[in-house]
Amino acid sequence: MSGPFDHFVMFAEMRTGSNFLEANLNALDGVTCHGEAFNPHFIGYPNRDEILGLTLDQRDAEPAALIAAIRDRTEGLGGFRYFHDHDPRVFDIVMDDPRCAKIVLTRNPVESYVSWKIAQATGQWKLTDVRRRKDEPAGFDAAEFEAHLEALQAFQVRLMNALQRSGQTAFYVAYEDLQDVSVMNGLARFLGVEARLSDLDQKLKRQNPAPLSEKVANFPQMEAALARLDRFNLSRTPNFEPRRGPAVPSYVAAAKAPLMYLPVRGGPEAEVRAWLAALDGVGEEELLARLSQKELRQWKRRHKGHRSFTVIRHPVARANATFCDRILSTGDGSLSEIRRILRNRYKVPIPAEAPGADWDAARHRTAFLAYLDFVKANLAGQTAIRVDPSWSTQAALVEGMGQFALPDMVVREEEMPRWLPLLAESAGVRKAPEPVSVSDAGLVPLSGFYDEEIEAKVAEVYQRDYMIFGFRRWRR
Repeated sequence: MSGPFDHFVMFAEMRTGSNFLEANLNALDGVTCHGEAFNPHFIGYPNRDEILGLTLDQRDAEPAALIAAIRDRTEGLGGFRYFHDHDPRVFDIVMDDPRCAKIVLTRNPVESYVSWKIAQATGQWKLTDVRRRKDEPAGFDAAEFEAHLEALQAFQVRLMNALQRSGQTAFYVAYEDLQDVSVMNGLARFLGVEARLSDLDQKLKRQNPAPLSEKVANFPQMEAALARLDRFNLSRTPNFEPRRGPAVPSYVAAAKAPLMYLPVRGGPEAEVRAWLAALDGVGEEELLARLSQKELRQWKRRHKGHRSFTVIRHPVARANATFCDRILSTGDGSLSEIRRILRNRYKVPIPAEAPGADWDAARHRTAFLAYLDFVKANLAGQTAIRVDPSWSTQAALVEGMGQFALPDMVVREEEMPRWLPLLAESAGVRKAPEPVSVSDAGLVPLSGFYDEEIEAKVAEVYQRDYMIFGFRRWRR
């Protein structure tokens, strides 16, 4: 093909009008759509055995071969329809190819769901003669619809992100656009073909033209179920944090036991490392750390039955620990440059040097509240300072781990004495010691200045952690 594309894919779903759109594409001279080429149950269309000489078994063995055949052996511009539950290998192949035109067909998900339920009830999936139309009211199942909606939305987000990352654009067609011949001709122009339609293909008829209230047997229940759906995602906790990587070099493995610790920064890292060393009666210097991803894979292969875990800390305790260790302190592990910026630019009232004997609970509380204001702005992407793992949400850190090694267990700090020995026992370690309890330490103990205002401020900053992990208010 001499145009911008040499083949195309139509992203659609069941009951969105994809048969009608395909019929009109095929009515254009020089365009051929080969149906649902990658439907897991058939190839192209039901009761078909092959497409362009390739069988279903050949397609499943090598999907790229069928895409190449559609591209190279179709007379004119060839393409196919692709639904979210078709062969997942195909998605990456077509999205990585800018010479493959993308058409995205959408429909109101309630309409498509009801149409799907009616087709299931009647067994009629296409209509070419109105006299043969079958009619059966649909039964609305709230749980089934929510699963249907979630799958469609997740796929649309994945598709949109793939287009964004690759710098491509797609031709979007709504179900209501299918009856507009000028839109169809606009699609022809997008595809780079010269042919145009004078009118639409009328062989296929709309099967269920009645309003939803007449098509759904339990319409009042459907209204009630849809009313509770958060259509505009109003309850979503805003999240502007950068996505975290897995941070594999921070992982720590026991010297002998098949246990791997995935640290959450700002948590009880020293106490967990001491416990890991005590498991095997060795010094902490013998723990395995700073592993590469390759070395971590090798460790997993060598240690059959291995277990991994992380420990999360209450957001109030974690925020104070981070403030004391990384900002207020000037010793090892402190962030001296960020400390200077917070003091000079963000007016966090901390001394130029390490706090002295006059640093009391009242001064600490004032500085801590100012620090929390900074963290709130920082997590919202409103500062020029990086989001340090020490004060990022624990949810973001655990999500980042999942890119490489999800922890088997997420343990809360206060439950370490109960759960860590059980975890060690599950990995074959008998009579594991209890970890040392974490004290309310720090330059100023949290219990010395904690109150409802502190709790409310931290909950505002770390609402995502409170929601995801179910934290209650802090207690010693």
